Amino acid sequence: MQSLQSGIDVLFVLLGAIMVLAMHAGFAFLEVGTVRKKNQVNALVKIITDFSASTIAYFFIGYAVAYGVGFLDPAPVLSERNGYELVKFFFLLTFAAAIPAIVSGGIAERARFWPQLTATFVVVALVYPLFEGISWNGNYGVQGWIESTFGAPFHDFAGSVVVHAVGGWIALAAVLLLGPRHGRYGKDGACYAHPPSNIPFLALGAWILTVGWFGFNVMSAQAVEGISGLVAVNSLMAMVGGILAALVVGRNDPGFIHNGPLAGLVAVCAGSDLMHPLGALVTGVVAGAMFVWLFTVVQNRWRIDDVLGVWPLHGLCGAWGGIAAGIFGLKGLGGMGGVSFGGQLVGTLLGVAIALVGGFVVYGLIRAAMGGLRLTQEEEFEGADLTIHRISATPPND
Repeated sequence: MQSLQSGIDVLFVLLGAIMVLAMHAGFAFLEVGTVRKKNQVNALVKIITDFSASTIAYFFIGYAVAYGVGFLDPAPVLSERNGYELVKFFFLLTFAAAIPAIVSGGIAERARFWPQLTATFVVVALVYPLFEGISWNGNYGVQGWIESTFGAPFHDFAGSVVVHAVGGWIALAAVLLLGPRHGRYGKDGACYAHPPSNIPFLALGAWILTVGWFGFNVMSAQAVEGISGLVAVNSLMAMVGGILAALVVGRNDPGFIHNGPLAGLVAVCAGSDLMHPLGALVTGVVAGAMFVWLFTVVQNRWRIDDVLGVWPLHGLCGAWGGIAAGIFGLKGLGGMGGVSFGGQLVGTLLGVAIALVGGFVVYGLIRAAMGGLRLTQEEEFEGADLTIHRISATPPND
């Protein structure tokens, strides 16, 4: 029976890993549909190569930084308990690889290829696992301090802060160091729009991400005995809350509408195992409205050229999710309890700080060491597809 249970757990976590791996196709098509046509090939290539670099970085360095576990033992040792530790690594790798996929959307259309791939390796090897280990493995005694101070440790069931906020705030650092795309803002204060190139591709990316997210959240239990229908329904409620809020606040804009479910799902990750479904719905509604409003403010008022809006979507909605878990996870609001507002606030701020500082350090050093982060003005005008990959997404006569 023990062997059977172990096998079932391996299958459960493996299915979760496959579902989150499939989400990377969603990242790719969301970016393909949002960027201009001359940058579509680059979007596809970045996502798949970033995933490969992330795998190497996490296998050899990152997983050990977070959990103190390596994979240089003989195969008979690695295959114990049906290879559970290996599929757990695979599952958590797909989370780690989401960090560069998030960053990719923010720096699209003007980033040089090899500096970005180098940054991916360093971020997944060192920056992301630092906070992952603090949150999910109790490293450095931070969780113990939070629990003794606020009565409960920082809780992030599926990564609102650990994955999404960290990815979004690293992306903000990269976007600020890169600067806006040429022609995006005029000297007179005007903003010049670069509309999405393909709404159907954008929508396809959003749908792939949305479906895969139920593996992202539900399979975060990492064992069959921990599976919870509450996590699934809370994810559903936050998703639809985000859609409806983006529909109303975004005034029927399809780009906002298809990012609405992502905003809701980002925000509910942390407390999806604690909240009442009504709390999850409110969390999603707030996140969907936040994304639309903040995307507009960031792009037009603050003039930060975050192409896919990954800082509002992942960075800010992820931070909201960490804090929301400390509100709607309380028993007084129908939640499961075992969480505190103060602990959630401190844990969230710590994640934001590590990500922002880490992002500036990594991208700043790479900019200095590799001769810059961005394409020349002429290369950017030509497009990343022809400049970097020597081919366009469609023949010139299409």
